[in-house]
This record gives sequence, structure tokens and C-alpha cells, in this order.
Amino acid sequence: MPRHSLSVLIAAVLAGAAVSACSRPQPAAEQPAAAAPAAAPAEAKPADAKPVQNADVFAFRIGQLEAFALKDGDIDAPNDGKTFGVGHPPADVAALLSAAGQPTDVLHLSIQPLLVRAGERTLLFDTGAADASFARAGRLPASLRAAGTEPGQVTDIFISHGHPDHVGGLLTHEGALAFPNATVHLSEAEWASLKADAGAAKLVAAIAPKVQTFQPNAELVPGVVAAVAVDGHTPGHSAYQIASGDERLLYIGDSAHHYIVSVQRPDWTIQYDGDAPKAQASRRALLKRAAAENLHVYAVHFPFPGLGRIQAEGENFAWVPDR
Repeated sequence: MPRHSLSVLIAAVLAGAAVSACSRPQPAAEQPAAAAPAAAPAEAKPADAKPVQNADVFAFRIGQLEAFALKDGDIDAPNDGKTFGVGHPPADVAALLSAAGQPTDVLHLSIQPLLVRAGERTLLFDTGAADASFARAGRLPASLRAAGTEPGQVTDIFISHGHPDHVGGLLTHEGALAFPNATVHLSEAEWASLKADAGAAKLVAAIAPKVQTFQPNAELVPGVVAAVAVDGHTPGHSAYQIASGDERLLYIGDSAHHYIVSVQRPDWTIQYDGDAPKAQASRRALLKRAAAENLHVYAVHFPFPGLGRIQAEGENFAWVPDR
């Protein structure tokens, strides 16, 4: 999300503002997915743990690691030519959406942080939007508990970047640390950018004792988590590779926002990207790599649970969900 929204979020959280009343959104999984090629990839392996009876939680495995997609909420972006496909007529965006059976006036983005249990460590990737005014969110605490984890059990948080729909859940309504025992990992460049944002001063002060920065592409949990620099969205945006044995999952952060437009037209400008040309080049390179290597991908803004693979289609690509 745009950086200026961060100031709005922090002020709302620290003032203890209540979440605006709104109807509970339909899970993104209920939206029609883009047409999948005939040869679909293998589905994510269900976790062996006790099944989670909650529509906001999807349990699966990364090798020997238990993992959970945790629904936090949704964002609706208008197809107005100012957000997706900037510089292109909204009709061009509408044509892509219509071909996939989606509404043509709005683009739906899900928000789903990722939880992974790795031995004695409990890892959380991003923290959702909390009370951000542009989202219908704030369900992460309930989703986390439905997955059998209390906030105090989270040992490590990996932040892809500092936009409000990724750092919003770091603080409680009262401005305290939502995950008091967790180290907060983010790139050195992203931390510097966050500290330079005057509107984020209280957030920065609250999490500073917990922050551990890293250089691009650093290994963060030996053999388990490594950062993957994906430039352009923000100054230090990072994806993360999560590994167990021979299995890999790539958490892409905001490398791609929408499962149709961002994937099928990676070179189109998205208003959320700080350096659009660089972000477009990085997005195309990541999608190309994901398709060539048949990477298993976790996309935080794609329809819940955000698991799938990228398939090359000529010069562009298609999203193939696991389910």
C-alpha cells in the first residue's frame, strides 16, 4: 500500500480506534479463480496436525514443517486507471478481469500472513492490516489462535516491507507489541525507510528493541528461511524462501498484487510500487524464475489461501492455484 497510508494506520492503532463497522467479507477463495491450464500442479500437502475447523485458516506442509495460511482480511481496489494498469484505459484491465469471470469495476486483494512452525521456533511472515482504513481486516489474531498459536508463542516475524497491510498487526489497539516475544526481521534498507517516515515514529519506537536487520538475500534461519531481494516496490522489499529438505516455498510479499493483472501483465504500472520501472522488471524476473523452476509460491494478496504456481504463457504468465 502507499507509504502515506502508514501514518493513518499508526495514528488509529495508538489512539485505540475501533475497527469501522462493516459486513464480514466473503473469503477470497469463494471468488472464481483464473482459468487453470489442463495440467495443474500437485496440491499443497495437508498438515498432519489436528484439522483446523476455521474458514480463515488453511493448514498445509512445507516438507516436515507445519504451515498455515491465516486470513486477515480483504482490500478492494477500484478499476479506475489510477491503481492497476496506470496509463492504460480501465477497459484494458476490465478485459482481463472479464476473461477470468471477475467483476470488471473492482480488483479484489486478499490479505493472508503465513505461519510456519520450525522446531522450537514459530515463524510469522507479515502481520496484516489491522485497522487500516483501506482494508476490511483485523482477523489475524483470531486466525492465529484458530491455528493453535498464541501471539506470545511467535518467536520470529519476517516483514516483507513497511506498508500498513504488512506491519499493521505488529501493535495492539493500545500500541503495545502484539507479539512480545518475537524478533522482527526486515531488511536494513526497509528499516531505514521506515525510520525516515515521520508518521511511523511510534511504531518504530515500539518495535525498535525487537528489530534485527539483514542484507539482501541473507540466510536468516539456517536451512529454513532466506531473504530474496525483489526491488522496486519499496526501498528494501524482500520475498522469503522457506525450505524443508528438498521442498521450497517462495513467499513473494508484494512482488505481485493481483493474481490476474499482475501476473498476466507484469509490465503494467501499479500505483503501489515506489519505483515502478524497477518493480516491473523485478516482477517479470521473479515470475519467469518461478515458472522456469516450477516454484511453489505463496502470494499474500492472491485469493485465499494464496498457494499455487506460475505458468509461462507466451511472453506473459498465468497463476495456477493449488485448489
